[in-house]
Amino acid sequence: MASFARVSTFHYILKMFLLISIFNSSFASRIIGRTLVQDQQQQYQLLDYHKGPLLSGKISVNLIWYGKFSATQRAIIADFITSLSSPSHQIQPSVESWWKQIETYYHLANSKKPSSLSLYLGKQIFDDYSLGKSLTEQKIEQLASKGEQKDAINVVFTSADVIVDGFCQNTCGSHGSSKGGVIKKGNKNYYSKFAYIWVGNSETQCPGYCAWPFHQPQYGPQNPPLVPPNNDVGMDGMVINLGSLLAGTATNPFGTGYYQGPAEAPLEAATACPGVYAKGAYPGYAGDLLVDPTTGASYNARGTNGRKYVLPALYNPSTTTCSTLV
Repeated sequence: MASFARVSTFHYILKMFLLISIFNSSFASRIIGRTLVQDQQQQYQLLDYHKGPLLSGKISVNLIWYGKFSATQRAIIADFITSLSSPSHQIQPSVESWWKQIETYYHLANSKKPSSLSLYLGKQIFDDYSLGKSLTEQKIEQLASKGEQKDAINVVFTSADVIVDGFCQNTCGSHGSSKGGVIKKGNKNYYSKFAYIWVGNSETQCPGYCAWPFHQPQYGPQNPPLVPPNNDVGMDGMVINLGSLLAGTATNPFGTGYYQGPAEAPLEAATACPGVYAKGAYPGYAGDLLVDPTTGASYNARGTNGRKYVLPALYNPSTTTCSTLV
């Protein structure tokens, strides 16, 4: 396993004094004290670029469904992936405009010849518990290898009745990379690399940990949960985690891109802004999200087929702030 990073949508409450308070303090000082920062002619950069490659080119996102998922649940995710690169006529704020923020990283990595990334929905693979209902990291990687192994992100989704090492304890999902097939270049053989993601459905195991703000939080301030935009606490929570992990995969696919902290547990593009989904966010409060007047569901992004989603804030390395759609 070349790289492995974890994500938890609610770890900001578990570590609010170690992470949120520090980050919010530095965030506030950058905004309120901008004149001082400019006078000193320096800015605090939260994420370091480690000079490695970013994910680039036309990349298929292949979905590997492990366990029981209904067609309705699968459509929520498939529509989200399709929305990432849909034409810009999506009603704003859109999933596509959220994802477009990632381009900043590519321009900063190489301002003269920035690369680009285009994602599209690839194959969908269905697995009816071939490895049992208790999975290790190695088994997740094994499942991920069922997808394409070149120019691909293979995403493993585990259903609500599947236990994965570390799930609900210190992680809600992860991303990494693995060795793919052999590529011939001249007289030499090379192994390709493919990126993969794992996201678990926390609906029955730990919705207060991995599906906040759509469920009462496991720890911290007990504000009322929000109505999920697709009427599915587990799947709407998975979309948040998937979005965070896609951002991390794009900007730190092999553990040598943009991150801060230890390589095995880094802060990345989305996890650098934990618990922030809209302006006005603070620990225990997701921010001033939009609300559907008919359903009462909260959202901050629109997608294809009339979908609405809640997506995490992304760290903008140009402005050194967390950027939200609303």
